[in-house]
Amino acid sequence: MMKKYSFLDLIIEVLKESEIPLSANEIWQYALNKNFDKKLQSYQNGTLTKTPVASLAAKIYVNLNGKDSLFLVVSKNPTKFWLKERENELNLAKSKNIEIQKEESKFRERDLHPLVVKFLFESPDFNLYSKTIFHEKSHKGKSGENEWIHPDIVGVHFPFKDYEDETFKLCKNLNQISYKIYSFELKIKLDFSNLRQSYFQAVSNSSWANEGYLVALEFDDEIMNELWRLNNAFGIGFIKLDVRDINDSKVIIKAREKSNLDLITLDLLVNKNKDFNEFIQNLNKDIDISDIERIGYKFYDEIYNDEKMQKYLKDKKII
Repeated sequence: MMKKYSFLDLIIEVLKESEIPLSANEIWQYALNKNFDKKLQSYQNGTLTKTPVASLAAKIYVNLNGKDSLFLVVSKNPTKFWLKERENELNLAKSKNIEIQKEESKFRERDLHPLVVKFLFESPDFNLYSKTIFHEKSHKGKSGENEWIHPDIVGVHFPFKDYEDETFKLCKNLNQISYKIYSFELKIKLDFSNLRQSYFQAVSNSSWANEGYLVALEFDDEIMNELWRLNNAFGIGFIKLDVRDINDSKVIIKAREKSNLDLITLDLLVNKNKDFNEFIQNLNKDIDISDIERIGYKFYDEIYNDEKMQKYLKDKKII
């Protein structure tokens, strides 16, 4: 009788083929690319878990705790695995891994800003005008004084875009206009090695906003439970950015909306940073005018059309 193909078999098959150590998420992605997942017994009988990466990681750790473990942990930040039977190949594999990481890191976090700005404008969940905040434009302070006070991107939703003129006038007269401002912290990749620092950066630099978000191009599925736990405690949302189709980017965890804003921090940012000061100045002007035809577009980041965005992605080697 043929042996049933298990998660353990899948892990071993992937790590026998791979030229570099892999994380649990990378093992699963490799398996999907090779269609190894379709060999799993649970896939064939329709009971495949909804959290395959977590199940895969659990299998590795259980095996690591045994006497005759098949695996080695070769790095902690992030955690990557290798087959013990290939231990003599490890130095070469590590070298290849370093080369691949250098190749993959040709673009910077800030190169992703136009993607985020386009998504935030076109997404019905946001419909924002956004502005990049250049940290280097802040007044110099004592060591650590300005740390974690600047968001990467700020955004505003103008509600007068949503209503007919008469409805908007009534809302204004009843003092029921709800302008919302947002804060975004952007990372190329999120895993357990940088999750907490990144999350609390987002917490720290969004206290002045109605909603704060952490945005990532890539993330390990293993961190999702922790992201949900942190959201429950601190309210920061999470967005997965999709470079292949920006409109397929997703709000995976919704931010908790705040009505009472930290005006002390907002005033600090207005005083410290030229970009943020200009953002608030122009926001006030646009609110005073309250006219969709007169929004100060030039004061916000440019929203690339699809053609310009595709060229930008290729030029920056993001795709």
